[in-house]
Amino acid sequence: MSSKRILLIIGGGIAAYKSLELIRELARRGIGSRCILTKAGAEFVTPLSVSALSGEKCFTDLFSLDDEAEMGHIQLSRSADLVVVCPATADLMAKAANGHANDLASTTLMATDKPVLMVPAMNVRMWEHAATKRNVATLRGDGVTVMDPDEGAMACGEFGPGRLPEVLAIANAIENQLDRLTGPRPLEGHHVLVTAGPTREPLDPVRFLSNHSSGKQGYAIAGALAALGARVTLVSGPVALAPPRGVDFVPVETARDMLKACEAALPADVFISVAAVADWRPAISSAKKLKLKDEGQTLPSLTLSENPDILATLSKKRKNRPGLVIGFAAETHDVESLARAKMKRKGCDWIVANDVSGDVMGGAHNEVALVTKETIEHWPRMDKLSVARQLAERIADKLGDPGRDQMAAE
Repeated sequence: MSSKRILLIIGGGIAAYKSLELIRELARRGIGSRCILTKAGAEFVTPLSVSALSGEKCFTDLFSLDDEAEMGHIQLSRSADLVVVCPATADLMAKAANGHANDLASTTLMATDKPVLMVPAMNVRMWEHAATKRNVATLRGDGVTVMDPDEGAMACGEFGPGRLPEVLAIANAIENQLDRLTGPRPLEGHHVLVTAGPTREPLDPVRFLSNHSSGKQGYAIAGALAALGARVTLVSGPVALAPPRGVDFVPVETARDMLKACEAALPADVFISVAAVADWRPAISSAKKLKLKDEGQTLPSLTLSENPDILATLSKKRKNRPGLVIGFAAETHDVESLARAKMKRKGCDWIVANDVSGDVMGGAHNEVALVTKETIEHWPRMDKLSVARQLAERIADKLGDPGRDQMAAE
């Protein structure tokens, strides 16, 4: 059984179905869930589905004689490390903010002595209503953590803030909260600089050179480092991902922009170059959209210029060089030998080598080898979040024991 547990209160609303995804994601991270399903929530998901995924009885009724005898609302409210309300409806937040306790969920919230995290989801007008704003302010003033909802299209057809955050973002927030409850974290006091995503090198106002990088691995690494207590600066090219909560986010477009942002973020204890930076850029970027030539005319030639090498630049700095510099080697063949050559050429301390000939770029999984000057560690194929957590833990071990790599080699 997991050593970390949450009590998940599932409110009503179409977003309730995502609570099932959340239970599965938390279980994958070793976090157990005991669940309360409100009457409104049961209109969207069933107690059976919640129980099947959590592996525990799903609680629904304040006045159930069996539940009150075996696991009453007082014990429920104190049976976990963290209470999570997801989705947190306007009604549930209003009850909690004003001390109402007329069902199992609201009574449990009143009786708990544990930290509470609320994840709102509702219509944009409800979220922006003065009463909801007042209730959110009250809850935060009472010490409740209330996540901000995402913005986007809603089931009701309207657009704006009020969407439930993505499941991975919620799971990260839960994991961060649980980590804070365990005392000092191994990377507290350390600053880590991470780059992620592709860069875009403009050819004209509507065209650019880029690559297939999704940013998933870099974002996962930034989130995993933050969960271990690091102050993280994430410098990212354009991706369709929300930045992990708790990181300092710096969006950029081009390789030159990324280098400037990285140098501005120094000093840092660790630099991790995960971004798939474009090696070249058009020598001339047109201020106007380039047009097709008339029939019979030749196509315009494309002259390329070399982009700055961000990894090598930061690795070889005489001043403000991070103590641990980690690069990524995305190769399609001879992965290990090319990774070692890159580590020597760039002057970095570690290389995370991976074969990207399959579905790695844009995919959900990765298989990597961690190459240091003394050793090589082959990691099994796993999802990118697990790769990120293992790398973050390896960094924490290294910072806590600078001689670890040499001892491993001996």
